[in-house]
Amino acid sequence: MEVEGRRVLVVGGSGYLGQHLLAALARSDDGGERTYDLAFTHHRPIPPQELVEAISPALHFQVDLQTGHGLASISEKFGQPDVVVNCAAMSVPRACEADPEAAMATNMPSSLLEYLSSFNSGRDYLLIHLSTDQVYEGVKSYYKEDDQTVPVNMYGKSKVAAEQLISETCSNFAILRSSIIYGPQTISPVAKSLPIQWIDSVLSQGQAVEFFHDEFRCPVYVKDVVNTILALTKRWISGAEQMQLLLNVGGPDRLSRVQMAEAVADFRGYDHSLIKAVSASSVDRGVVSPADISMDIGRLIQILGITPTSFKDGVRSTLEIHAS
Repeated sequence: MEVEGRRVLVVGGSGYLGQHLLAALARSDDGGERTYDLAFTHHRPIPPQELVEAISPALHFQVDLQTGHGLASISEKFGQPDVVVNCAAMSVPRACEADPEAAMATNMPSSLLEYLSSFNSGRDYLLIHLSTDQVYEGVKSYYKEDDQTVPVNMYGKSKVAAEQLISETCSNFAILRSSIIYGPQTISPVAKSLPIQWIDSVLSQGQAVEFFHDEFRCPVYVKDVVNTILALTKRWISGAEQMQLLLNVGGPDRLSRVQMAEAVADFRGYDHSLIKAVSASSVDRGVVSPADISMDIGRLIQILGITPTSFKDGVRSTLEIHAS
């Protein structure tokens, strides 16, 4: 059943965050009728069948965000969305560095914004856009949203450009600067390596593994990112006035890769001697990586009342689900 005035479009819905978000949006608040009318876009010719079945009767559309091909059919078959969540991105920094043109073409949502600007119903929409902590330079701890953005790699630069374009083009938006997102596997397993599962896998082999001790992030549990998006969606659909938000979306803990590995080892009972601390400068990853882009999440907590999951609890939840 279509829910008038509550249409949500998830762009990049077959990716990691997109699938977790769609699963949450597909659930009803009270076990009755679905709260939202859903649609999602995917880049590959055929969307994951497991996902399609799990969130049925959501509509799905093949879209090329670089060219905009496929966007017009969304209006024809789904109508104008009230909330658009853009999860689509070229998000591997090394890949962005190797092909900067593709990174800009993918991460700058020009075709999406052009599509949204074509709406002539007189009804406003909200764009929720996923950005990154890599917009920050990485020379201090706990960046705030008002700090200057000085990205050191092409991934960060493409995301800063996207933020600027959105703020200049859209009347209503929420830009979410996310840290490393971790958590359980998706309904239809994604091909990319998931951080906690990867750490668990390499440590379980009983051989020493190197981890950086001098690169700091605020990894965020995927359900906290989903809850942030749900809170923004509910606020908008319930009749909120103009929304122009920029939020850091990270976890409550500032952690190095060594500390992340130690948390996994503590849960599994692995020997800490397997974790070998090395400097990030000792490895050539083909891309410059910011040293410390930990974030202050006070604004997120204050505005939306989100209480992010501790890394220890997030690791436990991730690996308990993984084991089951």
